[in-house]
Amino acid sequence: MSDIAREAVCVTGGSGFIASWLVKFLLQQGYIVHATVRDLSVNDPKKVDHLKALPPANGMLKLFQADLLVEGSFDSVIDGCVGVFHAASPFYLTPTDPQAELLEPAVRGTLNVLKSCAKTPSVKRVVVTSSTAVVTYNGKPLTPEVVVDESWFSNAEILKDSKSWYQLSKTLAEEAVWKFAKENELDIITINPAMVIGPLLQPTLNTSSAAIFNLIKGSETFLNATFGWVNVKDVAYAHILAFQTPSASGRYCLVERVAHFSDIVKALHELYPRISLPQKCAGDEPFVPTYQVSIEKAKALGIDFTPLEVSLKETVESLKENGFLNL
Repeated sequence: MSDIAREAVCVTGGSGFIASWLVKFLLQQGYIVHATVRDLSVNDPKKVDHLKALPPANGMLKLFQADLLVEGSFDSVIDGCVGVFHAASPFYLTPTDPQAELLEPAVRGTLNVLKSCAKTPSVKRVVVTSSTAVVTYNGKPLTPEVVVDESWFSNAEILKDSKSWYQLSKTLAEEAVWKFAKENELDIITINPAMVIGPLLQPTLNTSSAAIFNLIKGSETFLNATFGWVNVKDVAYAHILAFQTPSASGRYCLVERVAHFSDIVKALHELYPRISLPQKCAGDEPFVPTYQVSIEKAKALGIDFTPLEVSLKETVESLKENGFLNL
């Protein structure tokens, strides 16, 4: 066991898709993990049983109840931790109440976590789970020749006008992160993954995995949309590397490949030729073009990206194992 063994770190939103893998890898490296969930009193084993089952969770994993919208809620959780991984942020593509479901938890919730970090002397670094949504929507045309990198920032007004509420929530949250970091001299790094797929540890279906599930479960059409894609295990490792690498700083875009949904359907068909997949695109407009995302900074951090085809296969097999698909 390494010399980092027995140091405590905090993972907010510990039962989520990315956070569950983050908890698993941190435990494997010998950290004591303080993982937060919204409500421990609710008798819902789906929230935490998969975390309790992680080796060596017994004695190394401590579960806490904390509410993003309550200032000071994270004080006792973070007390004594050397690092904080803030992964708790809702991911809904079609919210009924964007302010309550997305914007408040993302922005005010993040600031509440950061305030607890700033008043805790033991905290050396904070790693925040952000998104490529924070870099790609700045009004510049996205074409195959364009290379997006960490210097790009999405335009909040554009996102408001297009009612892109999730993208707006992440953009406003990261703006608040960098302002807070500067004003409070807090060492913060953001991890900016694209659409995250791969094996599920939690027994519930998360939003990005549902994008693959819906293609297989009877959709007649696929979306006319282009996204970056990345494996959840790569994202979790990136968080840990960002925390452990002294020279790490700023933001890290994580994208193995940018692909249109038609490319995802084609790859799934090659992997599973017998399953029924949508044959046509929703709408008659030309396909949304692909673009490039620079991964030089992520590779310098030490990330060796899992190929998209492997991530897709891991996703489908995990959906089968968890009872979502019967293929």
